Amino acid sequence: MEEIRLNKYLSEMGICSRREADRLIEAGKVLVDGQTAPMGMKITPDQKVVCDGKTVGMVENGRRKKPKPVLLMVNKPRGIVSTTSDKDRAKNIVELVKYPERVYPVGRLDKDTEGLLLITDDGALAHELLSPKKHVDKTYYAITDGRMTEEDVKRFAEGLDIGEKNPTMPAKLEILSTRKVEEVELGQYPTGWCSEIQLTDKEGKFHQVKRMTEAAGKKVVYLKRISMGILTLPDDLEKGECRPLTAGEEKRLKDSIVKKQVE
Repeated sequence: MEEIRLNKYLSEMGICSRREADRLIEAGKVLVDGQTAPMGMKITPDQKVVCDGKTVGMVENGRRKKPKPVLLMVNKPRGIVSTTSDKDRAKNIVELVKYPERVYPVGRLDKDTEGLLLITDDGALAHELLSPKKHVDKTYYAITDGRMTEEDVKRFAEGLDIGEKNPTMPAKLEILSTRKVEEVELGQYPTGWCSEIQLTDKEGKFHQVKRMTEAAGKKVVYLKRISMGILTLPDDLEKGECRPLTAGEEKRLKDSIVKKQVE
């Protein structure tokens, strides 16, 4: 029988990433045929795998059958962290969702950022959505301290220096409105001006929207992700709520990834 590395198997079955799988194996939370699995172990299709107390997959005709993956969209509120190992012990997105199976977020949104976040148990799909090579569009609505200009639109389209080896990839900046703030708002907008913007980028680097905005001499004071790939945050999904993707949404999302691979 063909063997496969245990960490790769856990990832392909949608349990977690390979790195997280290695952490679970090292912590003794993965059993193979009732025995604690060692690092680097390979398994065959007829072996029983239990991860964190739950059986992984089902054996059918000598082959492992992957259960239907979980795929949820969440309207993440401010104050909730996306990582499940946050050191300040703020409430994380998995604790908020309280899904009965083991799930994890696809990427992250900062603690003070709200909006669309996907939750899944499908490690392969999460990788496809997050891989820089896939260039999955992520669109944000933001309010800035400082007046965004048409010159900023051009700079974002050309790519900005945010302190890394290479400039950012071109991003689409739309200025929705700009106004001079009232005197009582100067504490939040010290420059005296604020702009509402919509920004679409393909990279999703750490704090990217905030860093790009700062590179343009402004500051983000409010940030919300409104779409990811073909998925848009529904108007009727309240903050803190989640729902499964519809069959149509899931198909369009996966089809869009395949299309980008072909392109």
